[in-house]
This record gives sequence, structure tokens and C-alpha cells, in this order.
Amino acid sequence: MKNKSIILLCTLFISIATSAQITKKSVLDQLDAQSEKYGAIAMKIWNLAEMGYLEEQSSSLLQQTLSNEGFTIKKGVANIPTAFIAEYGSGLPIIAILGEFDALPGLSQQALPEKKSANAEAGHACGHHLFGTASSAAAIAVKKWMQNTKQKGTIRFYGCPAEEGGGAKVYMAREGLFDDVDIALHWHPGSQNAASAAAALANISAKFRFYGVSAHAAGAPEKGRSSLDGVEAMNAMVNMMREHVPQEARIHYVITDGGKAPNVVPDFAEVYYYSRHYSREVVRSIFNRIVKAGEGAALGTGTTMKYEIVNGVHELLPNLTLQKLVHDNLTSIGGITYSPEEKEFADKIALSLGQKEADIDRALSIQPYKEEARAYGSTDVGDVSFVVPTVGFGTATWVPGTSAHSWQAVAAGGTTIGEKGMMVAAKTLTATAIDLFQNKELIEKATLEFNNRRGKSFIYKPLLGNRPPALDYRK
Repeated sequence: MKNKSIILLCTLFISIATSAQITKKSVLDQLDAQSEKYGAIAMKIWNLAEMGYLEEQSSSLLQQTLSNEGFTIKKGVANIPTAFIAEYGSGLPIIAILGEFDALPGLSQQALPEKKSANAEAGHACGHHLFGTASSAAAIAVKKWMQNTKQKGTIRFYGCPAEEGGGAKVYMAREGLFDDVDIALHWHPGSQNAASAAAALANISAKFRFYGVSAHAAGAPEKGRSSLDGVEAMNAMVNMMREHVPQEARIHYVITDGGKAPNVVPDFAEVYYYSRHYSREVVRSIFNRIVKAGEGAALGTGTTMKYEIVNGVHELLPNLTLQKLVHDNLTSIGGITYSPEEKEFADKIALSLGQKEADIDRALSIQPYKEEARAYGSTDVGDVSFVVPTVGFGTATWVPGTSAHSWQAVAAGGTTIGEKGMMVAAKTLTATAIDLFQNKELIEKATLEFNNRRGKSFIYKPLLGNRPPALDYRK
């Protein structure tokens, strides 16, 4: 009996000693040691370069990676085949880490410092191969820490497809998949390391389809009613409208189908529109005017028009309580140092950007903390931020000065430069999640700020309405 007691005491002491050794630094060191493993996963997704809602292999790879580490996988959530949730643990708090993995059409590029196509349909010009992989790596690192320290709570990875125009997170939010989450964390590839308060524009996108009457353009033009005329008339009216919208508003369009042959009056034409502003209410107003322009164009050209809202996202709701925490963790972790080979690559990329050489000190440094930001693009993270306290940041996965959605971004994302920036992100996410699990007061403070900013009377209403997921928008 005495021997059993001694054994139990020894086991207890060993357990306590082991837990004491599991510091945040040791967890980050272990994560850093796995950079080659996660780099290989990211490069697989980079090579796959699957577009929105078509990311079957990319999604499957991340699911398998998380499943192998003991996560429970829920597939096809929100009626989206490539969307999933990976979960470990039980009870509160519930910390979510968001991950993306879709590529952009028409931006195929080799991992070279010159523009050279990889002969594919798409390329990872926004670095989502790094995004999804780093977030997965962080979720796994947090899971191992929870397991070793007996930490109570739940860590979740949200596999979010089609950020680029498909808005999967909106459908996931609409289905209530974030309703029980305490805090949501995300990040994004970029050309610098920054964790200041971010901003994003609300956005409604839609495809306007005009239907006319075909005829021989020379032999019987009077019998035709050109759907392309409808598109062009609509575009003309919207372009005049630009003078009479708030100066912060943005309107973009592309003609996705304008007919097949000049000598055939086209009976079908389509134009794809985005409308943006930092206020979702202004976006709604602008979009309604765009619809009216389409209706007028159809009336004036003798055609008919139907439109389909493809996507709609909220602006980004900041949370400064969380933002300062992330900034402090990013600062502690630091940026990346280029090898001589990476510096040579970066200098060539810099030349293509009109620079004499790459500003590699920018990749190493952390940008000063700011509590205000100007919005340029849009993201479906905006909808998540109105459902649960949400915070994000960016790391230098591209050569400083590189713009998103460029061949230079694709190229750097396919090198060790992208991998290094990705691991900075993974460690920052991990450190922040650990801090939140250990500090209930931080979660309470962030939740209070969230409720105050959102307003007591706020009711979440997706801008895309009740439509089903637009699974074919990239087909």
C-alpha cells in the first residue's frame, strides 16, 4: 500500500513538472521545428491552385492533416462540399481559427522572379495556401498544448472556401456555425508584418444577365435585339452614376459574356458587378441604383434582364482589446530574415515593382501599432466579425512592396519567403490562442467591446439574402 502511494506521488510530481515545462515559448519552438512539414503542405496546395468551391484536394489535405492530429472533422458544413470544421476538446472557452485555401483565376505563375506562367487556370495570388496551412498548424499546436497541460475548452479550425468572391464564411455565419464561439482568430499573407486595427469594405456582387433576340447582324438587323446593347447601356449609366456616389465608394465590373460572333446579334450577355463602401447600408443603396440602371438598360434596348446576387459581405468590425494582444505577440515573435538566395530573389522581384532593391528590413520589422485603418478590399471575415469578437493580422509572406493579386505574390508564395512568413503567422496565432485560454478576463473584455461596437439592437442579416451557396460561380 505504501509503495502504491509513493508511485502515485511520483506520478503526480512528474506530471506537474512536465506541465511546468510546457511554456508558450516551448510550444512555439516545437512549432518552429515543424516548419519543413508545414511548408510541404503549403506547397502542395500552391501547386493545386484550386479556385473557389472547387478546392476538393486542398480541403481534403487540410482535413486529413487535422484528423491525423486527433481533431474531429465535420465535412460539408453550410451545404458547401469543401467547407469543414475541425474540433478538439470540449466546453468553454471556444477559440476559433479561420483558414482559407482558394486560388484566383488567370494568375498562374511559377516560383520565379519573372512573369512566367505555370500553365494552370489559377494561382495563389492572395496566399491562401499559406493562410490555410498556418492556421491548421496553429490549431494543432494549441491542441497539443491543451492536451499536455490538461487545459479545458475547445479549439476549432474553420476550413473556409471561396473567400475570393464566393463568401463561404457568410453562409457559415448564416447557418449559426459561429454562434457559440468566444473568439475568432485569422491572419492574411502580405508584404509586411502588422497587427494594427484593420478595416474592410462591405461588398455586394452580382451577375446581370440580359436576354435579347438573335438575328443576322447584316441581313436582318431589324429583327434582332442585342443583349450586348443592354450590357453596354447599363455600363454607361453606371459609369455616369460614379459622379453621384460617396467618394469612398468603389464600383467595378467585367463583361463575362458579350456574344460569340460579330455577325450574330447576341441573344445573351452578362456583366459581373462589385459595389463597395465602408458602410453596408451605403452598399445596399448603391447596389439598388445599379439594379435600376440594369432595368432601364433592358427597357431601352428591348431586352429583358435578370440578376443574381453572387456574394455580399459586411465591413470589418474592429476589436482593440484583441488587436493589442495580437500585436504584442507578433512583436515578441518578430519578422523574418532573408537568406542570401532569398535576398537575390527578392531584389529581382523588387526590380519588377520599380524598386532598386528589396527592402528586406521591412520583412524583419513589425509595423507600429495603430488603432485606425483605411479600408481598401473586402473579405467575408467581415460577417464573422459581426457575429463573434474577431481579430486578425498580416505577415511578410511576399517581397515588401508586392501587391496582392499579382504574379509577384504568387511567385514569392511558392518559395521559402512565403513559408517563413507563414510560420510567423502560425506562431502568432498559437501564442494568442494560449493567452486567451489562460485569461478569461481577456475574453470577457473583448466580448464587452464587441457588444458595445455592434450595438444592442443589432441583428445579423447577410447581404446576400437567403440564396444557396453559389457553388458554380467559378465554373
